[in-house]
Amino acid sequence: MTTDTPVRDGLDFPLPGLAIGDDVADLLFREARSAAAFTSAEVSDEQLAAVYDLVKWGPTALNTVPLRLLVVRTPEARQRLAAHMSEGNRDRVLAAPVTLVVAADTGFHRHLPTLAPHMTAFADVLEGQPEQRDSMARTNALIQVGYLVIGLRAAGLAAGPMGGMEAQAIDDEFFAENGWKSLMVINVGHVEGEGTHRPRGERLSYAQASLTV
Repeated sequence: MTTDTPVRDGLDFPLPGLAIGDDVADLLFREARSAAAFTSAEVSDEQLAAVYDLVKWGPTALNTVPLRLLVVRTPEARQRLAAHMSEGNRDRVLAAPVTLVVAADTGFHRHLPTLAPHMTAFADVLEGQPEQRDSMARTNALIQVGYLVIGLRAAGLAAGPMGGMEAQAIDDEFFAENGWKSLMVINVGHVEGEGTHRPRGERLSYAQASLTV
């Protein structure tokens, strides 16, 4: 083994460098944590719009980009949402500077003439296939949720994704008119301290998480 060959996770082979610096890698991945504690600093609509305008460029099937966001700010809306969260998540929603309900738009096909003009005819096919639309919307919106969390970190914000909720009740409460389907709730703000009292969890190594054929 030569001195310029890195050893990581017990593996001995040359690893290509990243195209970003360590400071960016730390901000987006290595040092970032899922946060449960935030300062009182405001998260502006301009910040959220800037994040969305960045992450919307992440790839989705047929450029469907079905992710939709409900920005929960007011005390009244916060109480309405908290009523449908699991007991352990209610106080977190009430305390966060802003909360996003991330949802999938099963009517995404209506935008295909703009988003994917070469697939305009497919929009008519999907109109009669609600189950197919639901599957496509959820899969691709969940992909976009990953982009969203990283985008929030890129904006210097912390994210606290949560799944403990009554999804159907949230849909009935907030999305009765547009048909969006809630996927999860993300508290957003400026992190206070470490943002969590829990120690950093381990991750599987590349050797544990991959196969080569």
